[in-house]
Amino acid sequence: MECSVNVLIIDDVLENIQMAMNILKEDGYDFSYATHGAEGLSLLNKRDEATKVDLILLDVMMPEMDGFEVCRQIKENVQTRHIPVIFLTAKTDVDSISEGFALGAVDYIRKPFHAEELLARVKTHIQLYHAKKLLQKNNMVLGSKIVFQQKRLMSELEDNQKEMIWMLTELMESTSDETGKHIRRVAEISSLLAHYHPTLNATDENILYHASPMHDIGKMTVPHRILHKPGHYTEEEFCLMKAHTSNAYKLLSGSKRPLIKAAAIIAYEHHEKWDGEGYPRQLKGSDIHIYGRIVALADVFDALTHKRCYKEAWRIETVIEYIKGHRGTQFDPELVDIMLDHLAEFERIVQMK
Repeated sequence: MECSVNVLIIDDVLENIQMAMNILKEDGYDFSYATHGAEGLSLLNKRDEATKVDLILLDVMMPEMDGFEVCRQIKENVQTRHIPVIFLTAKTDVDSISEGFALGAVDYIRKPFHAEELLARVKTHIQLYHAKKLLQKNNMVLGSKIVFQQKRLMSELEDNQKEMIWMLTELMESTSDETGKHIRRVAEISSLLAHYHPTLNATDENILYHASPMHDIGKMTVPHRILHKPGHYTEEEFCLMKAHTSNAYKLLSGSKRPLIKAAAIIAYEHHEKWDGEGYPRQLKGSDIHIYGRIVALADVFDALTHKRCYKEAWRIETVIEYIKGHRGTQFDPELVDIMLDHLAEFERIVQMK
């Protein structure tokens, strides 16, 4: 045979064991044996021994522990339940045969057994056992392959989402007075705030980095004349401008993808204020999603330090004083404290050209 196949024989009569071995040697099997049930179970309970056994020939009528009880314990053991059991018995009544199959045996061979029958049945069940093991192994390999394929496809899909987000935001920025650098700075600031926030993790950092650039995507729905107006808005114009938050949410909220769902929340809530005086829903405090609170601070911090069509760039010291002055009113106090504690890192981001 191409590989070693081990048959365990459990029988209280040594002559029966020897006879079975003599016959099965024709097919080159290896053997282990026990002369009573407890000894056989002891052999199988040794982990290494259990992994070597390919088939068990089990006598039914044995003293102290009969074959049925031995079979029951074999099938209850997670390490041995998969090993096929063939009963060797002189009992051929229907009840005995039924009990054996109910306990998990795969076959019966009557004593005294005939050489050709023993060889054929042992060979058949060993082949079935090996085929089952091979199938299980192949299924595991296939299952693992499917899992890796799914992860790869999800990764590719997420990369496509990220690329689409940057394309959309660059398109949006081309219609406004803002620049692509503003988008990237907001992404960096938002990610850094998430990094230092005690309740957020690396996943949140990544989501904020890739979703925050969509915070103003709704501005694509605002008329060009309003978007580029250098002076103050009329009440009607301001209402149209504020609608960019709700419009973006309507556009994005139907997605089931994590990045787009996060972008929908950010676009909808980044103009809310800690004291409830923001828009569009006048949410207050922790009712505002943490992503919205983070991008609210990141957006204002970067916008104030850079020139827009309606204002000049502020000095960094003035921006810091503004943020301090609006701690607990416009901005989440905890986020302001995080920014002030790591101010040098945030200043390096807004100095990016």
